[in-house]
Amino acid sequence: MRRLTRKSGTKGDGVVAYDFRKPAKLTRDHLRGLQMSYETFARRLTTLLSTGLRQVCQVSLVAIEHQSYEEYIAGLETPTILSMLDMGTLPGTSVWEFSVPTALACVDYLLGGPGGDQPVRQLTDIETGLLRGLIDQMMSVLKYALEPTVGGNPTVRAIDFNPQFVQAGGSMDAVIVGSFSMTVGNQSCVATLAIPFASLMPRLQGNAEGKAKTPAERAAEEQAAQQVRQALGGVPVEVALTFDPVQLTPSQIVALSPGDVIPLRHRVTNPLAVESGGITFAHALAGRQGSRLAGLVVTKTPAAAPGRASK
Repeated sequence: MRRLTRKSGTKGDGVVAYDFRKPAKLTRDHLRGLQMSYETFARRLTTLLSTGLRQVCQVSLVAIEHQSYEEYIAGLETPTILSMLDMGTLPGTSVWEFSVPTALACVDYLLGGPGGDQPVRQLTDIETGLLRGLIDQMMSVLKYALEPTVGGNPTVRAIDFNPQFVQAGGSMDAVIVGSFSMTVGNQSCVATLAIPFASLMPRLQGNAEGKAKTPAERAAEEQAAQQVRQALGGVPVEVALTFDPVQLTPSQIVALSPGDVIPLRHRVTNPLAVESGGITFAHALAGRQGSRLAGLVVTKTPAAAPGRASK
């Protein structure tokens, strides 16, 4: 099931697809903490680039999004600058990424050049060495920005150019992607910082639990929860009564033909499972209600007090 919803970022009103199979787990408090750190990173990175390159530079936060690693990699250009980061106390591998023309402009300015239009190509060993020194300085700024919220000591492990060759995580692993508008001289791009969700979440939860909520914040959370309950309370969902599964060998399955009877191993005294979306949330006894087959919802044992009838 998918629907369109507003982007769960810090800025902008873009509309993106919301996948109920991968719900966003970043609360407003989590986003607020990350937003503060990322905005600090953007401001200090602006100062670092402007003073170090002696050019007009600007970095600003665009959005914070919850994506799978596969979705993140698929959205990157090839080639691009991919810095694989070891985050120190934060487990997993993170990625700091920005465009090749922007990187070449940085190198040109470091060497006293005028900048200008830059080609899209892989960097030479000398250019990579110069760029790595600049990225190391960027990571010092990132360490300072993350210290109040999630901590970590980011260091560059390697620099790559092809996203398809980078294995920083499993395809379905969740990552938190911070997008930044980055301008260096006459070159502009969207830089991204991807950190594994599993690394950030324990730190963010610890910070949120340690912070006392005001009465207004608690009231706002309760109101939001009530609105969700009201909106979803009338949504129809498919519910099924299922028997215990039957196991067959591949040869038995291949030999099946119309008219064959497969005996069920479900005991008459055992209740059926009441499932929705593959999740068992109740049990029921098989029966009838008038001319219809029905199930009487009970607890896990038939001897328990019955509930209400479920058709």
